[in-house]
Amino acid sequence: MVGYGPEDSHFVIELTYNYGKKEYKAGNDFKSITIYSKEVIDRARANGWPVQEENGKFVVEAPGGYKYHIVNESSTNSDPVEKVTLCSSNLEHTIAYWKDILKLKIFDRKDKSVLMGYGKDQAKIEFQDIGTEVNHAEAYGRIAFSVPFSEQTAIQKAVKESNIHNQGNKILTDLITLDTPGKASVRVIILADPDGHEICFVDDEGFRQLSVPDYPSEAILNRYIEKEEATQG
Repeated sequence: MVGYGPEDSHFVIELTYNYGKKEYKAGNDFKSITIYSKEVIDRARANGWPVQEENGKFVVEAPGGYKYHIVNESSTNSDPVEKVTLCSSNLEHTIAYWKDILKLKIFDRKDKSVLMGYGKDQAKIEFQDIGTEVNHAEAYGRIAFSVPFSEQTAIQKAVKESNIHNQGNKILTDLITLDTPGKASVRVIILADPDGHEICFVDDEGFRQLSVPDYPSEAILNRYIEKEEATQG
């Protein structure tokens, strides 16, 4: 888990590495992550990392082709991550699902895009209408939200009731408690929106116990990265 601060108050990214996997076939589901920072571009250039420009924004591309749009300004929020941008095949269907069923608020709406979220000062999720089928291929991920334990059943009920009207909204994993040896258990429900974007709702009470920062783990990660590089080299 990497981010600009503690997981219970910042947007974080979970990176996984599968041994023996050389590449993933990317689809058209993911657009970018937008970050406000006056330091990223300088650090990228200092490390010889390619920096491009698209529509007035700086763009750096992570291994695997994941794009990060960098606004070269200091963030006005505590979290520099502004938004995650995903693709939609039908913006009206997307809004109906995320706003009416999952209860996200609309913060901005344009002809071909919508910006949504649960809180003004939190990272947002943006959908851009691409007018064609969303293909997740092999490189897709999942977005997760923590919600009060008591609200998970309401989410489950809302999705199931929507299916009474033949909307076909999927529950990929129904409410289940996941145990972590030696740590707190958490309850999750995993859904898929009309375009197959996966969404996980985890109970906030258990999540806050699991998300306590473990900063020494960075040194352990670096050690295993060096070991893997030495093995491949």
